[in-house]
Amino acid sequence: AALLGFETHQNLFLQDDRWDAPYVPAMVQRQPFLIATGKEDDRADPVVSLDLDHPRVGHDEGEALFDSEGGPSEFLNQKIAVLDKLHRGLQHGRGFIDALLEHQLLEQITLDIAFNDGDKKTLEGFYTIAEERLYQLKGDALESLNQAGYLQPVFMAVASLSRMRDIIERRNRLRV
Repeated sequence: AALLGFETHQNLFLQDDRWDAPYVPAMVQRQPFLIATGKEDDRADPVVSLDLDHPRVGHDEGEALFDSEGGPSEFLNQKIAVLDKLHRGLQHGRGFIDALLEHQLLEQITLDIAFNDGDKKTLEGFYTIAEERLYQLKGDALESLNQAGYLQPVFMAVASLSRMRDIIERRNRLRV
């Protein structure tokens, strides 16, 4: 998940309709495209779909979806690649969460944030890596996490909390 703001529909990374950060989350890159399966479960082959109500969809101008021969345009191929990355990540994520639970590496956190203008926010319902338990894992558990491709994402999740300072500072700049 990517935290983009502290209010509903707030995105502190959009400045004058331009993305203001070195990394654009894949969930933002893929817009206005979605993955559809056509069935109630997601075991069916994924299909690219387009949200026609998305503000980036237009009829008169924009990027072509198909080339002159009817094949996907370079733009569409880029979006398909992002969707594929997301889809594979979701598939991989199922086992990831199971592994975190197995090793009791998830813990719920509450973040109490005080902004420079005196405003305060409490963020609840978020989970993070239980670092103390992580650092107590023995070699076989670490090896199994690594072999499954989960160890790097675990440490990336730990490191991601340090990015909270950036989004708090972005919010502080709004209310100076």
